Amino acid sequence: MACQQSRYHSFSSASRLQPQPSGVTIDESFITENKSTQKCKLLQKRRTLELPAASLSHCQAPVLGGAGKLPTQGAPPAGPGHRLHPGTKAAAHQREKIRALEPLKAKLVTVNEDCNERILAMRAEEKHEISLLKKEKMNLLKLIDKKNEEKISLQSEVAKLRKNLAEEYLHYLSERDARKILIADLNELRYQREDMSLAQSPGIWGEDPVKLTLALKMTRQDLTRTQMELNTMKANFGDVVPRRDFEMQEKTNKDLQEQLDTLRASYEEVRKEHEILMQLHMSTLKERDQFFSELQEIQRTSTPRPDWTKCEDVVAGGPERWQMLAEGKNSDQLVDVLLEEIGSGLLREKEFFPGLGYGEAIPAFLRFDGLVENKKPSKKDVVDLLKDAWKERLAEEQKETFPDFFFNFLERRFGPSDAMAWAYTIFENIKIFHSNELMSQFYAVLMGKRSENVYVTQKETVAQLLKEMTNADSQNEGLLTMEQFNTVLKSTFPLKTEEQIQELMEAGGWHPSSSNADLLNYRSLFMEDEEGQSEPFVQKLWEQYMDEKDEYLLQLKQELGIELHEEVTLPKLRRALMTIDPSLDKQTVNTYMSQAFQLPESELPEDSDEKEEGVVEILQTALERLQVIDIRRAGPREPEPAN
Repeated sequence: MACQQSRYHSFSSASRLQPQPSGVTIDESFITENKSTQKCKLLQKRRTLELPAASLSHCQAPVLGGAGKLPTQGAPPAGPGHRLHPGTKAAAHQREKIRALEPLKAKLVTVNEDCNERILAMRAEEKHEISLLKKEKMNLLKLIDKKNEEKISLQSEVAKLRKNLAEEYLHYLSERDARKILIADLNELRYQREDMSLAQSPGIWGEDPVKLTLALKMTRQDLTRTQMELNTMKANFGDVVPRRDFEMQEKTNKDLQEQLDTLRASYEEVRKEHEILMQLHMSTLKERDQFFSELQEIQRTSTPRPDWTKCEDVVAGGPERWQMLAEGKNSDQLVDVLLEEIGSGLLREKEFFPGLGYGEAIPAFLRFDGLVENKKPSKKDVVDLLKDAWKERLAEEQKETFPDFFFNFLERRFGPSDAMAWAYTIFENIKIFHSNELMSQFYAVLMGKRSENVYVTQKETVAQLLKEMTNADSQNEGLLTMEQFNTVLKSTFPLKTEEQIQELMEAGGWHPSSSNADLLNYRSLFMEDEEGQSEPFVQKLWEQYMDEKDEYLLQLKQELGIELHEEVTLPKLRRALMTIDPSLDKQTVNTYMSQAFQLPESELPEDSDEKEEGVVEILQTALERLQVIDIRRAGPREPEPAN
């Protein structure tokens, strides 16, 4: 019953708190009277239920014993020969009471069922009343909507009546002015008639003619003065409009002026956009004509795209090996793969290599005259040999040149008699396999096309990155979340752009559907196969390094502002380097200058020295020399000042 009361109370409160629409007055006396009547009915029903409950509690009180428990029913009966203990008498007394209360128990059950039925009936009745109240609420809401509609209609009628009233008021003003003019005309006619009558019968009024003549003269003077004032007023204010009309016209003019300014601004924006679109259209037409000319030229001169599936039967290993070699490669890369397969086949067929002689252009480790045996190692053997050479090179003090070290390494490995044969064999193999990362880099360093510091620095960068990831792996499980992976990349490479970090993450296994909580096996990113090929992640690091170097040298050329065939002086190149990379220290700048102009660092002239202007070099030659060494940006470029 308490639940029903609280529910009814909440519904009543909610109905009282229902927001009323603005502008509509509702007579709440009817709603208040209904609510008070319903509360009275509910109080009467609660009192009806409380009476049986009170009688029920009154009847249940004697049933319980002194301790609140029923007496034991299993006590033995008292026979005539037994001597009854006082406790036995009490139990017998309790049993007699229980027998006497058995009819009362049945009555209690009946009363309980009756009360339950009444409660259910009252709940049903309350539900019915609640539904009626909800319907009444909906009717009242509809009545409110209807009143609102009537209010809006009345407001529109009031506005219309106000408009009609203004029109009638203007009409009234014009009628009033016309009436005043007519009255003035009538007065003037009356005065004229009186003057004429006085002139015709001077003695009719019984007044002195002299006096009347004087009065007439004064009146005419007043009339003349008034007429002059009237003419002056007409001359001065004949073209004047009423203030009300002036203010209305002024407001209309102001609105029209604002609309004109808005339209002018819109027209100016549209005109500028039209000019931009016309420029874009013209540039698009030029690009279209250029592309069309290029297309015609390509259609005229290009050859059909090769069918690379024809190579499946030629390459050793059949279609399966060719598909493995060709996977993910473009036509240019497939040509390199095909050339490597052809070259490796020719190498296996050769038994001897012809010596290149002892010319100055011949590398020191290849200077030999005569036939040299082909050792015919496998690709894996060559890769293992190059790895061992790099390990030994990094372990020594690097006092000798790299070609001399390579030949000495072969002598120590295979003896003086076979060192030349292995030198020719290794050289021919690394010259053919351009797609192999380790072989191509070793060949570039061996031929002087790239400094060995480039390879060493790249290896150190990879090792440092692996160390940072290991430090981030607190559990030492070889796993990192994508968020940790991104954080390590940004902290290790602070100068890389967001796009470059995104490329590295994609190379590491991230994809758009990945979440920050996805785990990554970072150790697998640094593994190599048996032929020395790195994983895509390390390859992407190398590609970004080469792209960054090319972009750095391109910025240097643009800062110099000269053509490749022109000469550049040492101070000009130094200033351009410090401009594009202000974070460079003096030692690094001197290293770059020494490489670009092929001068020892000890012989470089100091800043502001007159000898600096005498150190010149062709720009293309200087850039090619800088391309050989490990040149990279030391810090961010300072932003250009805003205009």
